[in-house]
Amino acid sequence: MKKILGLAFILFFSVSSFAQEWLTNFDEAKALAAQNNQKIVLVFQGSDWCAPCIKLDKEVWSTTEFQKLAANHFVMLQADFPKRKGNKLSPELQAHNNKLAEKYNPNGYFPFVVVLNHKGEVLGNLGYQKTTPQKYFNTLNSF
Repeated sequence: MKKILGLAFILFFSVSSFAQEWLTNFDEAKALAAQNNQKIVLVFQGSDWCAPCIKLDKEVWSTTEFQKLAANHFVMLQADFPKRKGNKLSPELQAHNNKLAEKYNPNGYFPFVVVLNHKGEVLGNLGYQKTTPQKYFNTLNSF
């Protein structure tokens, strides 16, 4: 029994160590980016209604390959705009995301990916692309 629990423990932590760490607070993302000399990848998405957003998540963000590449290069910041009642954000988080959208996504594109420096200055942006996680990473990193 101890061996099974030990194996389960090791398996859990080896899988979770590659999980994408998404922040939702812009100030926290800027502080972390400054501390680690990293870029911020701000992702505007509609997680429960936007088909290209869901595809981008499945084909890039959720892949182990992208997560390994991004780990030491980017602070990942998510600004989600769900529509279903069950996925509704807190009023504070919704207001925070609205403020980010006013500044960085005034045209309301989804998905919209903005690469920022630690000061919040735009380095580049892109949307959904049918490509590999490596190529998407390379594009983000080129900004």
